[in-house]
Amino acid sequence: MKKIMWSISGICLAGTALALQVLPMKVPMHYNAAGVVDRWGSKYECMIMPVIVLLNSLLWHCVILYFEKKALRTGDEMEAAHARSNAKSIGIIGIVTAIMHTVIQGALLYASYIGANANTKTQMIDIQKIFIIAAGFVCIICGNILPKTRPNYIVGFRVRWSRYNNVTWKKTNQFGAIWMMMAGIVIIGATMIFDSEKSMLVSAGAIGIASLVTLIYSYRIYLQERAADEPHREL
Repeated sequence: MKKIMWSISGICLAGTALALQVLPMKVPMHYNAAGVVDRWGSKYECMIMPVIVLLNSLLWHCVILYFEKKALRTGDEMEAAHARSNAKSIGIIGIVTAIMHTVIQGALLYASYIGANANTKTQMIDIQKIFIIAAGFVCIICGNILPKTRPNYIVGFRVRWSRYNNVTWKKTNQFGAIWMMMAGIVIIGATMIFDSEKSMLVSAGAIGIASLVTLIYSYRIYLQERAADEPHREL
């Protein structure tokens, strides 16, 4: 997992370095809500994204190592299995985020290239839509990962009551996974129908609703589990 993540990060860095060889010195760096260029900058600013990708990969690498070492340290096989499962889930998240940033960087570089050569004042490629679509796919992939996570403080739907016990964690993340995947489908669909601004609002609403519904469900499961534990505590 770590090797794949770092390889993708390296592709982002190497691809950007190659693109700098053909980009003019000044390229479009920012667009306003109407898609009009409101800032031009040096082509070397394009290196910011690869640096972010590398730092992001370093962060996930450290987290993966934490769980891998935890799996080796513990004498409890169940706890070790949980740590390995979390390490694998985080590895997938690291790979997905690296891919997402690399795709967005590719789109940004291409937009900068054609925009600079055409000396246009308007956005040639709707970068916002590419970003929103990427976010939709991330929601779907994360939805597939959530049920595989085990109780921890880093990944998964983490609130106080979802970590009450294994049941609350499992049910919360299984339920949240469904809503997260539905949100991802809605986000991708919205970009096919609406413009960037409306798509962004729909995306925020979809993720907000998915999170709220999961939060309510999680608290309900927590109350059920706590009520079931009360008689045992009294004894």
